[in-house]
Amino acid sequence: MISRRATHSGSWYTESSRELNRQLENWLNAAELLHGPARAIIAPHAGYQYCGACSAFAYRQISPVVVQRIFILGPSHHVRLSGCALSNATKYRTPLYDLNVDTQVYSELESSGPFERMDISVDEDEHSIEMHLPFIAKVMEQYKDSFTIVPVLVGSLNPDKEAMYGRIFSKYLADPQNLFVISSDFCHWGQRFRYTFYDRSWGEIYQSIQTLDRTAMDSIETLNPSAFTDYLKKYSNTICGRHPIGILIQAANHLQKMSMNGHKMSLKFLKYAQSSKCSNMSDSSVSYAAAALVFE
Repeated sequence: MISRRATHSGSWYTESSRELNRQLENWLNAAELLHGPARAIIAPHAGYQYCGACSAFAYRQISPVVVQRIFILGPSHHVRLSGCALSNATKYRTPLYDLNVDTQVYSELESSGPFERMDISVDEDEHSIEMHLPFIAKVMEQYKDSFTIVPVLVGSLNPDKEAMYGRIFSKYLADPQNLFVISSDFCHWGQRFRYTFYDRSWGEIYQSIQTLDRTAMDSIETLNPSAFTDYLKKYSNTICGRHPIGILIQAANHLQKMSMNGHKMSLKFLKYAQSSKCSNMSDSSVSYAAAALVFE
């Protein structure tokens, strides 16, 4: 049995299961239930000291009693992919407990065609999926033996490929026993990220970044694929999970078009944060946002 190690614990979050459990409980208890039960969430994947409190707002919207399968769509940071890749692991380790990969769904996805397998080293190097595992383990701890995970590494997709994967995932999104976790940070601003867009009419640099991100959130909330694509073309905002987000929007849009009853959905952003407040061009920051999609 192949097991994926939690290689980022200790640097991105604590290796101590007791301390990690305490941190997660505190963040989740401080977050409000505002828009649930979530069928999908968008949450960041940075170090917990920066984004743990923000992530908790997304995870607070989950009703664990109904969830049997959790899809985790994370962007590839280290390997160039033209499509989506599945793990070779059958188990993902966390400091709390191990999470089992859903091999049946993997077989279904592979039979659909456009999925490849990633090497275990690629899997372990990538943090965009791993950073969600402890939150998933904590939220689902009372049901830890009755759910599986479906990790999917998402490459650089054009709008047509986002639409294709959206169609594939739409049937899983329609199932109330499934939950989608979309992994994404928002604006990476600063010279080290090669992105320094600044509209002075929006105020200080950090205020400009916030307006830039809020405009992105507004476009995502419409669940209109072209709205988010047009936004990215206009601003080139460095939203690292833009392709996983694009897949979610496409899946939701496909369901709305295909359903006789017309699936009514609502996506809302619930929390926003920045790692630091930039005030001059030598500063840098990363933004974080938490959102939930519900079926009404």
